[in-house]
Amino acid sequence: MERKLRLTRPGLTLVALGLMGASLDASAQDEARFITLASTTSTQNSGLFDAILPRFREASDIEVRVVAVGTGQAFEIARRGDADSLLVHDTEGEERFVAEGYATERADVMYNDFVIVGPSDDPAGISDAQSIEEALSDIAEAEAPFASRGDDSGTNRAELRLWEAAGVEPGGEWYRELGSGMGPTLNTAAGMDAYAMSDRATWVAFDNRQNLALLFAGDEALFNQYGSLLIDPERHPHLKHDLAEQWHDWLLSEQGQAAIADFEVKGQQLFFPNAAK
Repeated sequence: MERKLRLTRPGLTLVALGLMGASLDASAQDEARFITLASTTSTQNSGLFDAILPRFREASDIEVRVVAVGTGQAFEIARRGDADSLLVHDTEGEERFVAEGYATERADVMYNDFVIVGPSDDPAGISDAQSIEEALSDIAEAEAPFASRGDDSGTNRAELRLWEAAGVEPGGEWYRELGSGMGPTLNTAAGMDAYAMSDRATWVAFDNRQNLALLFAGDEALFNQYGSLLIDPERHPHLKHDLAEQWHDWLLSEQGQAAIADFEVKGQQLFFPNAAK
């Protein structure tokens, strides 16, 4: 009996080690089935990802880990090879990103719009403006406090283009560049009774409004397009390009577009799918 035990124990040990190794391999594979997505604070703060990512994981068994920053920062993260995929909202910058060889493809995914919010008594009178250029000119002429994200985000880039279109170079004590995300910028605007430009999704989801109200919207120039980009595998071969492509394709698929359309906050649809069919 003693000899038999000596013969069988090594075998059992080898079997146990083999099972353990298989378990570790499976765990490693499970851990590897995720991508890092660089995206915007608006998609995160609005709750969109909380709604759609579980549906993507159920369909693909791929986890998406979001780094929510301003669009400019998201581009930099991707340029360094620290993100597997991009979902941002600066079409001009996205097309430049492709032209520079950092991405192989860019596709429209969804859209909403920007809005101008401010003190409910509207000291600059922008609620009567006929265009966004007129609204911004009225704010500048009144030198009414304006809280700008000032963080090179997609929203900030759009805001600066709109000031330029209005023929205004914002500055002085009335114009506050905060260097912060959309939520914190709205908090600051609420605290100082200032105007601010926000994406509609974050504004609808924002609860600390205090005296703020939506004062101007609807101009075509406030259109806000979101795009998904595939990182170039030749530039960053270490990234999970196959998994990122599955995410990109799902966003553009009927299932992904339906998930986006289904997302609502306070009874309002916040993003409208518009992938090319």
